[in-house]
Amino acid sequence: MPPISRRRFLKISLASAFSTALAGVGSFAYAHDFETTHVEVVKIELKLPRLAPAFDGYRLVQISDIHMGTGMTPHQLSRIVEMVNAEQPDAIALTGDYVTHGDIEPVLPLLREPLSQLTAKDGAFAILGNHDHWTDPDAIHGMLADSGINDLTNTVHTLTRGDSRLHLAGVDDYWEEKADVDAVIAQIEGDDCAVLLAHEPDFADVSAATGRFDLQISGHSHGGQVRLPIINRALQLPHFGIKYPMGQYQVGSMIQYTNRGVGTIAPAVRFNCRPEITVYTLRAARV
Repeated sequence: MPPISRRRFLKISLASAFSTALAGVGSFAYAHDFETTHVEVVKIELKLPRLAPAFDGYRLVQISDIHMGTGMTPHQLSRIVEMVNAEQPDAIALTGDYVTHGDIEPVLPLLREPLSQLTAKDGAFAILGNHDHWTDPDAIHGMLADSGINDLTNTVHTLTRGDSRLHLAGVDDYWEEKADVDAVIAQIEGDDCAVLLAHEPDFADVSAATGRFDLQISGHSHGGQVRLPIINRALQLPHFGIKYPMGQYQVGSMIQYTNRGVGTIAPAVRFNCRPEITVYTLRAARV
């Protein structure tokens, strides 16, 4: 094979560098403009031993980590709300981080208007996340109330079907040491099925140890936002989002599910980790 001339070598090197840069620009455009807006609806069925037959087939739809102001737009959130409503949920769960940082007053109306359009037979229920506490938790509580969303901060809402009950419970933020699981358990009467909303998924080690919850649903991790192909590993995960970063886990007798969230923190990109709406169909062990 004849040697490559210096001129030929420079041309090949320049072409290679240009191709690499072009691929990088294309990858960033995909991660920033395409994947962040292409929400995946994940549908799963979960058999819960303590779920009463009267609640068999109950549809609970979850969204998490909206992060309005860092990538999320009102138009995009409105589309997500439409997708949630299209699933005809019995109840809707929002598991925290509605904002990211800074002065959140300008973004509150951008959250309030779309979220007020959420529609479910038994209503929508919400807790706060760490970013909500790092900004203005009182303002977030007010925004949820103005949107007609039930606040489950360290409390319980009990649904009834005849003599049967299903408890929807929520804890405040674990990272900020606001979660009071003992106070929540004290509000749960009887031994009926209980579903817990907890922003940080690694709180599952605490909640599962109580033996009182059948299912914990969380967000917080965003699935890592960027996951390496083939090995499917996140580049980085947040504190208390490391053990159970994405999807379904069995923690003792309790199921833990971690939703990838619909928004992003900076940089506002996703790769191999699409935003997620989770649709849970709850099944009774005996019908």
